[in-house]
Amino acid sequence: MAGVTIALAPVIRQSLLTMVQSVELLLDPASESAVRAQWQLLADAGLPSQASHHGPSNRPHITLFVAREIPAEIDEQLKRRFSAPDFEVRLGGYVVFGGKQMVLARSVIPSRALLHLHREIAEATAGSTALPAHVEPGGWTPHVTLARRVEPARLGEAIGLVGTDVILGHSGAIRRWDGERKTEWLLTPPL
Repeated sequence: MAGVTIALAPVIRQSLLTMVQSVELLLDPASESAVRAQWQLLADAGLPSQASHHGPSNRPHITLFVAREIPAEIDEQLKRRFSAPDFEVRLGGYVVFGGKQMVLARSVIPSRALLHLHREIAEATAGSTALPAHVEPGGWTPHVTLARRVEPARLGEAIGLVGTDVILGHSGAIRRWDGERKTEWLLTPPL
């Protein structure tokens, strides 16, 4: 497949986190729709896809921060400190995480604005517990997940379906996800 960029990222050991608390950047409606279309292409072909998760909180997003616990005082600080970000977001080539089964994602081309937001979120969340190294500034791989548990033999098929076009859009709201309670809430106003 000429012209397709695939980066293999180190395996991220989710077992370090028994419950996931995260801060995530949502995408603007047009970019979200483009990613959801890719999810649907994968699902229609019988491949694993994020489209198979039907909960209302299942939205394309860029995880900015994840920890085992985010204390309530940090949550309050996040609400006060951040306003809705407004910058361009580009989803580029593919990045693959995993071993026997893969996670297929679109890489997010890191702009200065995105890296600045990521660093500010890291500073604002200092004091959270069990911070994995893969979300720290300098070790972070920004991405939007397309599918989990993809068999390596079907990876090329999946990439061939979703194509190589760059998705160019804008940032959306910042949200908090509580994986223990399976709830989400916005930290900034929606678009």
